[in-house]
Amino acid sequence: YDVNEGPRDLRLFCQGLKQQGLNPKSATIDGNPHIFRTVLLVWPTIVVQRCLVHVQRQGLSWCRQNPKRADARQLRRIFLMVLQIQSQLQRRQFERIFRRWNARYGSRLAQTRQRAWVSNDLQRARSMLMNALPFMFGYLDDSNIPRSTNALEGYFSRLKLRYRQHRGLSKRHRLNYFRWYFYLCPR
Repeated sequence: YDVNEGPRDLRLFCQGLKQQGLNPKSATIDGNPHIFRTVLLVWPTIVVQRCLVHVQRQGLSWCRQNPKRADARQLRRIFLMVLQIQSQLQRRQFERIFRRWNARYGSRLAQTRQRAWVSNDLQRARSMLMNALPFMFGYLDDSNIPRSTNALEGYFSRLKLRYRQHRGLSKRHRLNYFRWYFYLCPR
């Protein structure tokens, strides 16, 4: 509550957690670059896992539901594979398929001067996947690393839903509400 997802607030928040003894081995995060940089700054040895649901959802939205272009259709198929990867072999196959797609369409897409919606969105999808790829498969090496933030987002959505029923709490009561919620509803 009251934590902005900007770099300054995130850094202070994470440093406070570290001072209280939190030393996580991994963090599963969405695509927020501030969170990514802050987590690595505060805990340099942490394993960062990109949320595969966020990667897939964003990529599919940029590729459209029924793409007309061949490059978009193929990239959409690649994004549909993201949540199916269960082994290092499947990971290597996924990376090989993406490299082939990128070799065929990537440089031409990156160099295009078109400012059409589809071209811009495909550039975004390609860039996002290229940046996410090194951080997408930590869960394959450690079964304790969640591959998505879904469970955590569900937990906090229930917290927010109940909190909204108690709007207008004083700061002290709000803090007590959160303490009781975390005590009574452990994850």
